[in-house]
Parts: sequence; structure tokens; C-alpha cells
Amino acid sequence: MPHTRVQSIEHTVQTTSRWLAVLADMIGTENRDFAQRVLRTWLHTVRDGLTVDTTAHFAAQLPDLLRGVYYNGWDPGKVPIRRNRQEFIEHFARSGRIALSDVPQLASTVTRFLCRELSEPSVMHVLDRLPQDVRTLLLPAGPTGKG
Repeated sequence: MPHTRVQSIEHTVQTTSRWLAVLADMIGTENRDFAQRVLRTWLHTVRDGLTVDTTAHFAAQLPDLLRGVYYNGWDPGKVPIRRNRQEFIEHFARSGRIALSDVPQLASTVTRFLCRELSEPSVMHVLDRLPQDVRTLLLPAGPTGKG
């Protein structure tokens, strides 16, 4: 039986791999597993604060493989979960196995990364659905434009 390739699967794997390489570089690490863990934690923690409609709209913009990561473990019957800034930081740190002190920088870096890879307006639309104190935590610390 000849080995056949499924182009759509290979494409999403390549896209996800590229995303993790870029994010790892932005974070300042060569550890793509860590970059994946930080990205997954951002996606899940933000997702849980959104309505079902906003969650679905944002998910549609993600590469297929990351869309699966995004939805993994999601319970649409229990959202949105409202967390204040401190609760968000603590949940992010616990879920991602990340030091509390690292959460603000890592979270804003992921936001900046997503603004570059997707579009700033689409990411800001999602952030606008979160409480103000959480939104300010997630706002990118540097330029978001591609290039």
C-alpha cells in the first residue's frame, strides 16, 4: 500500500510548527514545548471567559490543529467564567505550570503574537469581551504589526 499524504493535515502541522517557533522566539526560548504550553494556556483561559458565540468565531480563525487544542476540555454549558485580574493570573499560572510573576509578560506576548498571525482587530474583539482588568493584563506590550 503506497504511503499517501494528506495535504490539509500536513499544512496545519507546518503552520502550527511555524507558529510555535515564532512564539518561542518572541518569548525568548528555544523550547517549543514551553511555547505550546503558554499558547494553550492563553487560548483556554481566554476561551473560558467568552460566550459560546465569541468562542466559535475566534476558533474559526485558528489553524485546524490549534482549533482542536482550543476546544479541548471546553464545556460550553459553563461559560463564560468571570475572573478578575488576580484570579486570571492564578488560573493561568496553575494551568500552564508557569510562575505567577511570569504570567503578565507571557500573556501579553501571546496576545501580540496572535495579533500578528491572525489580525489585531479580531484579537481585540475577543479581548473586549473580557473584564477591563483582565483585558489590560493581556494587551500587547510591544508593536503588533507583521514584519
